[in-house]
Amino acid sequence: MDPLEALTEIATLLERERASRYRSKAFRAAADAIRGMTPAELQDRDRLRRTPGIGERTLAVIEQALAGEVPGYLVDLRARTGAVASGLRALLKGDLHAHSDWSDGLTPIDDMVAAARALGHEYLALTDHSPRLRVANGLSAERLASQLELVPGFSGDGFTLLGGIEVDILDDGALDQEDPLLDRVEVVVASVHSKLRMDRRPMTERMLRAVENPHTDVLGHCTGRLVEGSRGTRPQSVFDAEAVFAACARHGVAVEVNSRPERQDPPDDLIAIALEAGCLFSIDSDAHAPGQLSLLDHGAARAEAAGIPAERIVTTWPLARVREWLGRDR
Repeated sequence: MDPLEALTEIATLLERERASRYRSKAFRAAADAIRGMTPAELQDRDRLRRTPGIGERTLAVIEQALAGEVPGYLVDLRARTGAVASGLRALLKGDLHAHSDWSDGLTPIDDMVAAARALGHEYLALTDHSPRLRVANGLSAERLASQLELVPGFSGDGFTLLGGIEVDILDDGALDQEDPLLDRVEVVVASVHSKLRMDRRPMTERMLRAVENPHTDVLGHCTGRLVEGSRGTRPQSVFDAEAVFAACARHGVAVEVNSRPERQDPPDDLIAIALEAGCLFSIDSDAHAPGQLSLLDHGAARAEAAGIPAERIVTTWPLARVREWLGRDR
């Protein structure tokens, strides 16, 4: 087995199972360290030991791969991180919510794009965080403008990277970025990240104002809940779901089915309300690393179980139709 491929696959699978970011980054660092090495250099164990970025575990993977074996660590990861079966997953053409190391993602944009291409995506929206979310290194207006200049360079050969942002919904419902910049991005995912325990009435008013904002395209992880994982659990926000989802339907805002297993957001009962309201949906990975882009199968399985028709899921649409929707009258 090619050692570079082995190290990269291990990093990808660790990201998919949402292991410690330090573990996946160690394998990506080792992959970067051996990229471009000749076969003779790879066989030089002493040289590898002296190479920055290569440790005992990654060295063992390299040696097992060079010996013609599938490394044992990779065998174990493959066994426990299989895909979730869903007929709907095969219909997904893209992903409208993903992060890079410009905010709190683990890797550069080109790694996210390479992973999206490998999954067969037609498009991916780059939606790094907005300024208020300082803990996530949110993008100032200047940094977002700089990023948008780079985005077109990642498209080609049947794949398109869409410039976007996951913008924080502020306490009063305003969006956390300047309007001229929101005019320039193609995809705006609006999400609540703070004061999640706000009382029902002000939270409803806050979300309604965001949904009614003409820049908003997707309402991200609408309850903010956590049901498992390293961050622990967190109860869902309380709001008038009928009113919020009616506004989503009225303004053509897609309700996100967030694919991260620790979120499972919206809950099943809220998906049913959004369906009844006539909402569109967007199955998104909310990926913060290349391996997490494949979490779409979790979201697809939940959407399929909830009975969401494929034609109401914008991420089953081809890019041309997605862009028509993004350019809709607000």
